[in-house]
This record gives sequence, C-alpha cells and structure tokens, in this order.
Amino acid sequence: MSGGFLPVSREEMQALGWDAVDFVYLSGDAYVDHPSFGHAIITRLLESHGYRVGMIAQPDWKDAESIAVFGQPRLGFLVSSGNMDSMVNHYYVSKRPRETDAYTPGGKTGKRPDHAAVVYSHLIRRRFRTVPIILGGMEASLRRMAHYDYWSDSLKRSILLDSQADLISYGMGEKSIIEIADALKSGIAVRDLCFIPGTVYQTKDISTICGGVTLPSFEEMRSEKRRYAESFLLQYQNTDPFTSSVLLEPYPGGVYVVQNPPQKPLTTVEMDDIYALPYKGTYHPSYEKDGGVPAIREVQFSLVSSRGCFGGCSFCALTFHQGRIIQARSHDSLVQEAQKMTANPAFKGYIHDVGGPTANFRAPSCKKQLRHGVCKDRQCLFPRPCGNLHADHSDYLTLLRRLRALPGVKKVFIRSGIRFDYLLADPDDTFFRELVEYHVSGQLKVAPEHIADAVLRRMGKPENAVYEKFASKYRRLNEKLGKKQYLVPYLMSSHPGSGLKEAVALAEYLRDIGYMPQQVQDFYPTPSTLSTVMYYTGIDPRDQKPVYVCKNPHEKAMQRALVQYRNPKNYSLVHEALLAAGREDLIGFGKNCLIRPRPVKTAQQKEPEKKQPRGGRSCAESRTGRRNTMKKKKTIRNVHKKK
Repeated sequence: MSGGFLPVSREEMQALGWDAVDFVYLSGDAYVDHPSFGHAIITRLLESHGYRVGMIAQPDWKDAESIAVFGQPRLGFLVSSGNMDSMVNHYYVSKRPRETDAYTPGGKTGKRPDHAAVVYSHLIRRRFRTVPIILGGMEASLRRMAHYDYWSDSLKRSILLDSQADLISYGMGEKSIIEIADALKSGIAVRDLCFIPGTVYQTKDISTICGGVTLPSFEEMRSEKRRYAESFLLQYQNTDPFTSSVLLEPYPGGVYVVQNPPQKPLTTVEMDDIYALPYKGTYHPSYEKDGGVPAIREVQFSLVSSRGCFGGCSFCALTFHQGRIIQARSHDSLVQEAQKMTANPAFKGYIHDVGGPTANFRAPSCKKQLRHGVCKDRQCLFPRPCGNLHADHSDYLTLLRRLRALPGVKKVFIRSGIRFDYLLADPDDTFFRELVEYHVSGQLKVAPEHIADAVLRRMGKPENAVYEKFASKYRRLNEKLGKKQYLVPYLMSSHPGSGLKEAVALAEYLRDIGYMPQQVQDFYPTPSTLSTVMYYTGIDPRDQKPVYVCKNPHEKAMQRALVQYRNPKNYSLVHEALLAAGREDLIGFGKNCLIRPRPVKTAQQKEPEKKQPRGGRSCAESRTGRRNTMKKKKTIRNVHKKK
C-alpha cells in the first residue's frame, strides 16, 4: 500500500498478502482519505471490522475492465457518485457545464459520467452479473425514491431500479453498512436483506411488512403532479429513526421499492470512534503529479464537530440525508484532532472551521428527541422557535475556548454557518460576544436568503425582522469591541414564491443598506428538497397551496440582475425588470432610484461615422488614398525639420 492508504491496484492488494478483497468501493471522486469524504469513512470503518476493501476511484466508465482491477470481490461492490450528486457536480443551475471539478486531481472535469451511480452499476452488471451491488452516498440517498430530475425535467424512478443495484444504504450509513457486511459474510443472500434500518430494497412480496405506509404509485405521480407533492410530504414526515414507518412505493409489474426507517443516531462515543480511525488526512500520493485534489484545501484544517440539522430550510436536503437529530463528537476527540493538525508542517496556526451543517447546533433541539424522535408535523425553528426549544451555546463555547488555547493555534474560525435565529433564542449573550471577538475573520457569512416574508415562508426561514435584529446586535457588539467586521448575507433569487415584485423589494433593501453582493445563488432544484417539489409541481406540499414558480430563463436572469443592480452589465435587465414590475419610480435621479434613465440622444449629438458600403471605393482606391495621406504627413515632417 502507498503509505497506509487502502490498496488501489491488484499489486498493492497482493503485497498485503490478500488473494481477493471482500468489498470493492467504486467512487466518482478521487481517493481522499479524510473523514470529510464519505468513501473514507465507510472504507476505514469496514477495515476496522476486519473487512478487506479495495478502492477504485474515478474508473473509466467506457471500459468494463476498469472496475475489474481486483477481480470479483467476495461480498460485493459499494458504489457512490462521490460527495455530491454527479449532475450538481457537472452543471451550473443554467445547465451549462462547470469548468472545474474540485473532487478530481488538478480540478479537471470529465472524470465521471452524468448519473454516475447508475452508470457504474451498469458497468458492474455487465462484467459481474451476480455480485451484490450496494449504492450509497448523496446521489443514491437523495434519489432513493421517485424524484424530480431537473436536468431532464422529468420524474424519475427510484435509482435502485434504474441502476439495477440490490440495495441502497441511505443517509450517513455507518451502522447500516456494517450490518450489511456482517449479513453477507454470514451467508445471507442480498435479496433477503430486507430488515436493516437505513436501507432501501425492492420486492414483489409485501405480505411480511407490518404497519407500512403505501405511497402513491409511480404511474399516479407521473400523471398527476399533486400526487407527487403528497408522496413527498409523507416521505418528509418519515425521516426520523424513532417515529418513521416503512414506506412502500408501487411500480408497474407488481414491484415495490421499500424504504426501511433510518438508522439510529450515533452516540458521542460512536462518533468519536469513527473520527479516530487511521485516516491519512489527505489525497492519495498518485495525484501529486496532477497538482493534488482541490477539495482537500477547504477541509484539511477544519473540524467536523456535529452532524444533522433541525433548521428545516426548504431548499436543503439535509433532513433527507442526515436527519434532524444532532449528533456530536466529544471535546476530547476534537482537541486530539486539532493537536494532530498543529503537527502538520503545512498548518499555519489557523483552524478554518469548527462545525457541521450548522455550526452552532451541538445538541438536540429539545430533550425529548432522543427518546421520542422529532415532531412529524412541526419544525423546531420555523415559523418561530418552538416553546420546547433549548437554545444553549455553553457546550460549543467551552469547546472553542479549549481549541483556541492550544499551543500553535493562532485563530479558530467559524465558517460553516451560524443559524442566527437560534443564536437570538439563547438568553445568554456570552457566545455571541466571543463569536464577534475571536471567531470572525473580518466578515461573518450568514444566510437570510431573502427579505420578502412571503418568500421566506416558502424557504422555511425566519421573518426578515429576525435577521434585522441579529444584524443590529452584531453591529453593536463590533462597536463595543472596537472591531470593524461586516456581515456578508447569502441571498437567493428565483426561489419558488419569488416573482419580480419580491426581487425588486430585495433590490430596494440592498440599496437601503448600501450593499451589493459579489455572488448571487440562483435557486437550484436538486433532488429531494421541499423547494424542488414546489418547483416541479407548483404546489407547497406542506399546505397543498399553489406557489408561483419562476422557470423562464429570462425572468430568472432579471431577478438575479436586480440583486446586483449596481453592476453596469446588468443595466438592460434591471431596466426591463423594473418596467415589467410597474416600478418606473425606481428609474430616475432621486435618492431612492436604483438606476438612472437611459441617455437620450440630442440633435447636436454627432452620428457615428457609417462604414463604407460594399460597392464603394475599391481596395486599390483605398490603398492609393492611404499612400497619399502618408506622403502628405512626410512632407509636413520635412518642412518642420528645415525650419
């Protein structure tokens, strides 16, 4: 092996004295042995349980032999598109191809196919017809049931059916993958693995399933979009390991795709054990010649302190992937990892982040969740904080103090996002004060996303007044501490519920606070989010009410331009948008106007010289004219010399 990495070739496998591997892990990402990469966690965990795992990263999907590096594995193939859905990895929201891929050596594109998990599985099926295939990772997790695919603008079947795989391990998958491995090792056929939490399988026999909830059939959802909205709401209400039911999705031919409830949350000890596995903390050395893997730069000196999120943003898929119950590592585990960082020659004294999906979530939102699960029909923070919410930053504060006191640590930053409504719900301001004093690198990035309350309701975000209260308090704390630090709000255009009226209101707000964002996120309909369902169906699944959806590319461009109305390149789009919205009052010279009127040509203004039409002077005549002009200039110069 290369310095302790898992084998990536038959030669490395044989050097370990293995004649075969138990599992082959096939990944759409380059091989990075760092716990921010799903393939690193799953493979190291299997290794710790005595399983032999070979790694094939970014195989050539046009060549079936590229997945036969280790021959046929004893127990099965584990397949993932990588840390991202391959379509999101490949394309901007405009569906234009991205120029770089941070998960590929040298940032090059084209190293994985579209819909990678499906393509890889087909490749395996052609080469090894009977070997078990288990899908995992974001792409499989968020496409595990019927889902809207933005790139083809269609409703797609469960990825389990399209890939011809045997099983999906959805969510983070640590517990389910070990149960799967142990069951296969014991001789249980993969077709009989219908009892493992956190998995999805297909069957024609549902007679043994007790208490399952049958979703609308795929044919019903395809013919009537409202049925898809109803199905998604049922799925959304069954993402908790304590309260979820088995879900059954019918397909033609009597086939059912069956989703078992999620795996139970990891305990703190289990989390610590996973992050204590012998990761190398970087990419495989074979990538050095290509310049390494860019994605490592953001995470190499960051600490993952928690997972899960009870924020409930409509456009976020975390509820479907990690769930709403917070799971956290111990202080000792994080301090030990930080101490290893300080010994790295490349470490400059700065810990870039200490957080998770939401940095300041370190514990379940209320005390009942670990016994009874999360509420099916209520959110913890939306539309306002629940009365049972326990907002407390004391544990996080203690952790940050320990980290910044470590020898060799100059600064500990928080960059993974602060949920400001949760921060305001904490009656103790100590964390807020120390956040401003010690953990901001000149700018604090937060995500109000919009300012129109009608749009914020569809987003599952707090009212704009909450953000204003937070921003005001942030400014006062900076003034009190003598610091010049700024807020950088993330904003989103074209989210369901946002029309030109709401986009203009956002532009007016930015005018009033004197801020123009450098970047604007146009809403991206990714698989398995409430917002994507709204985009596809025009219905909010939560109340079944119609929602305005901006799908016209030109209107989307106008909404995006309004957020950056000061950019001269956006003038025409902003002008058109204001006229379309009936807001001519914002075109003028008044202090509240967004843009000036278009300049009007006067009679005295000179018309630009017209190009000589074809059929005018010949080329020879043009050359003669130029020669005569040059002679005149030469004569004038000679006259001046004589003088």
